[in-house]
Amino acid sequence: MISVTFAQLQEWISLFLWPFCRFSGLFLIAPMLSHSSVPNPIKLGVALVVTVVVSPLISGTLPAVPLFSWASVGIIVEQLLIGVTIGLIMQVIFAAVQAAGEYIGLQMGLAFATFFSPDSGANTMILSRVFYAFAILMFAAIDGHLLMLEVLVRSFELLPIGTLGMNAGAFEHVARFGTVVFSAGILLALPVFGALLIVNLTLGILNRSAPQLTVFSVGFPMSLTLGLVLLMVLTTELGGYLQRLFRVGLNMVEQVLQAL
Repeated sequence: MISVTFAQLQEWISLFLWPFCRFSGLFLIAPMLSHSSVPNPIKLGVALVVTVVVSPLISGTLPAVPLFSWASVGIIVEQLLIGVTIGLIMQVIFAAVQAAGEYIGLQMGLAFATFFSPDSGANTMILSRVFYAFAILMFAAIDGHLLMLEVLVRSFELLPIGTLGMNAGAFEHVARFGTVVFSAGILLALPVFGALLIVNLTLGILNRSAPQLTVFSVGFPMSLTLGLVLLMVLTTELGGYLQRLFRVGLNMVEQVLQAL
């Protein structure tokens, strides 16, 4: 007859519980994995399956901490924080793509073309949603979600379970990485944004010299038509730019994990 002691049962549960918390943190906020269209039970189920597969491969020994203790709660919070940090860095990349859509939409005169987005829980410009959908498809095409999981699995080597000594200064790098939303978003929107800005300035000068050339009768159709043409040209180079942007995000994840 096989006998299992409470200490052995506690060790087995800890072997899966703490990695499951790290994977759950990633699934809470990571792009595509945390999409609102995916039911929460499915997210938890996928996280559980990944944990069952990965947990036996984790190198190192688990801390000798009782499962029902404050130290165990601290380890759970630590694992959730690591997973959320990785997902948050990648969400910044997608926020930059959405910001580019906002900039272009404002310059094209599509500020009124908004609708409710279930992802953000607020009204979002149509171009921002189009760019976001394009980024999601590109992210799936290059197996970005698998790359995130690979980085998270490697994080167990850099940050073993139970370190309880993370460098708080590393989160400053995450906060500074938020500037990518503006810098990368403006760089992505700059070709269309700059051309439309020149057109609007030209129409403003013409309107002063010929008042019959009103903004609503001439400027809006011209800005909208030119913007659509420029977007067609921009999409030919959008894939390469997004791949470089995703690479920047994954490199930042590696740097933050090493800093932690």
